[in-house]
Amino acid sequence: MNDYLESVRKQFQYYRSLGEKTFEQIPEEKLFWQYNEESNSIAMIVKHLHGNMRSRWTDFLTTDGEKEWRKRDQEFENDIRSREELLDKWNEGWTCLFEALNELNDNDLEKIIYIRNMGHTVSEAINRQLAHYPYHVGQIVYIGKMVMDEKWRSLSIPRGKSGDYNREKFSKPKEKRHFTDDL
Repeated sequence: MNDYLESVRKQFQYYRSLGEKTFEQIPEEKLFWQYNEESNSIAMIVKHLHGNMRSRWTDFLTTDGEKEWRKRDQEFENDIRSREELLDKWNEGWTCLFEALNELNDNDLEKIIYIRNMGHTVSEAINRQLAHYPYHVGQIVYIGKMVMDEKWRSLSIPRGKSGDYNREKFSKPKEKRHFTDDL
């Protein structure tokens, strides 16, 4: 198996888990909270990710990544009504992504695919999404921190605990780096 593809899978899974750990902390009504009219709620961001993932990863190697059936502007309407609906969209998007990734092999990485009629190698298209999705997951986490205020449980090294974390890491023998170790 290609190290690049395995690394990509692990990185996408990591960012998926950050979103899920955020959802677990937040009361249902706060999933729909918006700072102001121009801001997105967590639910709106999930809806956008869902639309993007389904569009980009459905028939990944054979059709343009911007599907005719996608309604991008509607992704930013705050009309998801429950945690269950939000999680269904979240999981459907990630399932589409991982199914497409699991179909790829080394020989596919230099193939050309199209997104909005612009050619990308498969590796470029993957990298494009690997930048896009963490950007939005970061927004989800940030909104989660705002709505939970002092009740927020850190998803990485808690504030003031870097020294403890580093002491624990440096007390062990060197090992192969894992993507999540540096966060």
